[in-house]
Amino acid sequence: MKMKAGILKRLTRARELILTPRYAIPILLILASAIRLLPMRFKYLLGYDPYFHLAYIRYALTHGWVNFFPYAIGPWGFQIHKFHPLGLWMTPAFVYKLLHPLGVSLYNAFRLTPVIFGVLTVVFVYGAILILYGKREAFLSAFILAVSFGHVFRSMAGYYRGDNYMLFWYSVALLGMALGLTWKPGRWRYERFAFYIIPGIATGLSAFFWQAYYPIFAFVLANAVLLSIGAFLLEKDAKILDGLAITLSTVLGVLVANWIGGKFGYGMVGYNRWLGKKLAEELGLHFGIVKDAFLLAYLEYAVPLTIGTIIALLIASRWVKGKRRILIIGGLTILVGLVVIGYYPLAENLLNRLFPQSPIAETVRATKSDWWEAYGAVGFLIPLFLLRFAPKRVQLGDFLLLGSSLVMVSMALIWTRFLFIGSLSVAILGALGLLALFDELSNVNRKTYSIALVVVILISGATAYTGINNTLKVKPIVNDNWARALEYLGNHSGINDVVLTWWDEGHWVTYFANRAPVAQGSPSRWVAKYYLGKVSEKNMMSLGVDYVIVSLDAVEKFGAILQTANEKGYVMVLLRPEPLPGVLAFSAGVYSVMATPGRAWDVRVRIGNAWGIPVKVFVERGTNVTEIPLKEEPTIDAYVYINLNYGYAVLMNGKAFETPLAKLMFTNEYPSSYKPFYSDGGVVKIFRFVHPNVEVVSENGSVVLKFYNATGTSLGVYGYLDNGTLVYKKWFNVKDKGEFVLPTNLNGSVVIRYVYVQKKTVLDRGVFRIEDVLSVYH
Repeated sequence: MKMKAGILKRLTRARELILTPRYAIPILLILASAIRLLPMRFKYLLGYDPYFHLAYIRYALTHGWVNFFPYAIGPWGFQIHKFHPLGLWMTPAFVYKLLHPLGVSLYNAFRLTPVIFGVLTVVFVYGAILILYGKREAFLSAFILAVSFGHVFRSMAGYYRGDNYMLFWYSVALLGMALGLTWKPGRWRYERFAFYIIPGIATGLSAFFWQAYYPIFAFVLANAVLLSIGAFLLEKDAKILDGLAITLSTVLGVLVANWIGGKFGYGMVGYNRWLGKKLAEELGLHFGIVKDAFLLAYLEYAVPLTIGTIIALLIASRWVKGKRRILIIGGLTILVGLVVIGYYPLAENLLNRLFPQSPIAETVRATKSDWWEAYGAVGFLIPLFLLRFAPKRVQLGDFLLLGSSLVMVSMALIWTRFLFIGSLSVAILGALGLLALFDELSNVNRKTYSIALVVVILISGATAYTGINNTLKVKPIVNDNWARALEYLGNHSGINDVVLTWWDEGHWVTYFANRAPVAQGSPSRWVAKYYLGKVSEKNMMSLGVDYVIVSLDAVEKFGAILQTANEKGYVMVLLRPEPLPGVLAFSAGVYSVMATPGRAWDVRVRIGNAWGIPVKVFVERGTNVTEIPLKEEPTIDAYVYINLNYGYAVLMNGKAFETPLAKLMFTNEYPSSYKPFYSDGGVVKIFRFVHPNVEVVSENGSVVLKFYNATGTSLGVYGYLDNGTLVYKKWFNVKDKGEFVLPTNLNGSVVIRYVYVQKKTVLDRGVFRIEDVLSVYH
């Protein structure tokens, strides 16, 4: 017994030691960093978007923070001020300049940036919960956030997204609110209100980093409202003013955000965006000092409504006491519910505009499996937080956290992309709820205490295991095949050439090839229709397309292509190899292909329960694609492509087989206007689209536009300042000419768009920065 007591005493002492901030913070720092640094073992970045961001940062470090970026969205070029605020790109650049003396490359500094802010979020959450509750609650909340895949997957090395910054700034705001709520006054009764400046500044500063920063205002405002409601219910009437102070601090946040917008770029509904103009028109807003539609609506609607509600609570607190206060809050809840229902269509419309729904994984409703993958067991323990509202346990901090959690968890339930945003609330609510249950069970007897302790340890451990395991499963989508193909394209094409590829891959083209893709960042119906054969060569020339990429990646996303193009009736299925001796066998679900090589191949296709002989079979070995003879006549509308280099097959119906995607990727039967340019034998293939073309080169200090297959009659030259202002426009007669020397007097133009036409038919388009041509920037 003495030995048991000694062990228990040592364990208790060790636990107390670990929970001490002096040790807890380093433990959390190491844990959160280690998990988020796991992707550093990879050669490539994760996903697609980070490649655009790094490409622009790389360009800006040599050109300054220019607006007109010519290597995106061909043939027009991309204007950065219509995208995110500059802070999204300046921050990794700052980290690079900070770490470069230590030998850290731009690439690695970029990969480390999301880790830095993700780990800081964990630390600030720890600080906020420590102040509100104590060491135990702070450690478990921060521990769960540190290991939760829901937070890790958008704050880990190599995956760079703007919402990581917003959640970081919210953790700063939460710390400020915690300080204000718990501050013990000294000389001045209201000195705690000074801390409420912090959430105001934090909400405003978030506008520097992400174009969709707006939800942080909803989080903080919800904190303010629920805090005042909590103070009213608990009859801590002096604290009702704290909600009012937090609300007023967000007005400061609006002013900060508006100032940042003027200096570094506005958000998604700024006055210079189509969406901002449209939203302002629908809501009857007028841009003045504040030049963002959301900020205007927030000031004109949300803030007055919130202030009015809190003032009403202040007035009611003087006359209403006891349980009657619950009735008032119940009535207020019903009223708010009716308002939410009434304005839900407007809110849903705004949400869909801020975050457009597309056939991508991020904009689908989160399922139970998504929830489990993001949060593990803790994600299903949120209801335990209600135990905190037992009369003997409830405190103002519970209401404060409930406010933002109602918004965050609701967002996480709507779309999978918001699982990251919800991770902070899920971690805190889950931890506090779990500890509340632990306290309930511990008070029964020693046996239930032991059971409760085991439950807390097991759930925390399971959450950590789920988070680490899911992080280990994450791998880059890009690979050596893509890097080699696009680097080859960049080294063997013109600086002004335009590339057609599926939109996911567009950012890779910008980064690896320094060329402008037709589509990137969001689904393109035009590209989808091209792959299905519904875009003419005339339309391709109108967009200046010079190269077309087909790939295994596009084949795997054929369903998304059909959905984006709004087309049906096409079947293209990727089949994986099956081990059968003496036979080439491939299958996927109800589809199978079995092929026996010979002078004439014996090939069988299964679709469901039906077997048949395909119409045509193509086989690729090396970089040669050949149609093989078949032993028997076709009996089913099926076409087969077998790749012996990478071990896969594709089964198509006749409609899919006739598409450009299939013809270029799987056959040697394509129009003469397509010339093979690069192939790795089955993952990435690039074709040059042959048409009257313009090549931009530098000769003797001048910019020269050379015409190939020179059937054009006129050349339109449009000159722009870096801010996107058109300052030069002129058409030149180039009939029977092989080249054109760009004039030197272009009214200060730094970016040129050109259009090469034959009468009214566009033959080629493109864009380039004059400086890049003269310096041969690649």
